[in-house]
Amino acid sequence: MANTSNVTELIIIGLFQDPEVQRVCFVVFLLVYLATMVGNGLIVLTVNVSKSLHSPMYFFLSYLSLVEITYSSTVVPKFITDLLAKIKTISLEGCVAQIFFFHFFGVTEIFLLTVMAYDRYVAICKPLHYRNIMSRSVCHLLVAGSWFGGIIHSMVQILVAVQLPFCGPNVIDHYFCDLHPLFKLACTDTSVEGVIVLANSGLISVFSFFILVTSYIVILFNLRNHSAEGRRKALSTCASHITVVLLFFGPAIFLYMRPSSTFTEDKLVAVFYTVVTPMLNPIIYTLRNAEVKNAMRKLWRKKVNSGVE
Repeated sequence: MANTSNVTELIIIGLFQDPEVQRVCFVVFLLVYLATMVGNGLIVLTVNVSKSLHSPMYFFLSYLSLVEITYSSTVVPKFITDLLAKIKTISLEGCVAQIFFFHFFGVTEIFLLTVMAYDRYVAICKPLHYRNIMSRSVCHLLVAGSWFGGIIHSMVQILVAVQLPFCGPNVIDHYFCDLHPLFKLACTDTSVEGVIVLANSGLISVFSFFILVTSYIVILFNLRNHSAEGRRKALSTCASHITVVLLFFGPAIFLYMRPSSTFTEDKLVAVFYTVVTPMLNPIIYTLRNAEVKNAMRKLWRKKVNSGVE
């Protein structure tokens, strides 16, 4: 951090102050986190083991689930353990590390969702060329590009944060470390840094969301030429993806495309996309996808049969 900083530890206010409420939240969010790990881990395992799920769509889905696991793990374990602590603290270096990985995995997820929309566009609008366009090497390149985009984004965010001096106070009004709450602790004007964060985080979300919406408008337009069964299957797949996109982008755009504040409502919105959404994604994809459900049933039967033997 900057040489003028004399703050080495931050105190986190948290989500709620009532001890009873915090204990209830601990149980609820612990169960949600465990469900996130199990649900997304099961998707990763099923896609990698099942021979019927080797298409590009499921290749991207497995990486999305992997990112959900890591993304949730940057915030939730610290958050739920803090619910039982009287004084919630984190080192300044730990705070910066949490910001880096939170934005890294979050933006990687944004790019992966965009890649998945492109995959559906090619599958529906250019079905005869789908295998050639979405070859295995292209799929790996798109995933690698998503990870690379995420790390470049996070490096910009951290380069902005590490230049700031922190000389007190050291109380961060949030339940995890993020840039806007951290900026309020800097003993200097952070208006320029705020604009950089707005351009880096907010515009990535908005432009990616615009690309996603445009791609699905084109997809829906092209579905008019498909058979009724083809339209039903395509719409079922697209509906799952659109639901996940809305759940992720809605809160992110709400928080990053406007001036920061410290309202409890903002914290609750953040809880939704850091804690709840990663759990909902595997549920959304499995409930609306017969192939994934069938593959999971086969995997379960195989496990049961091997256990009996």
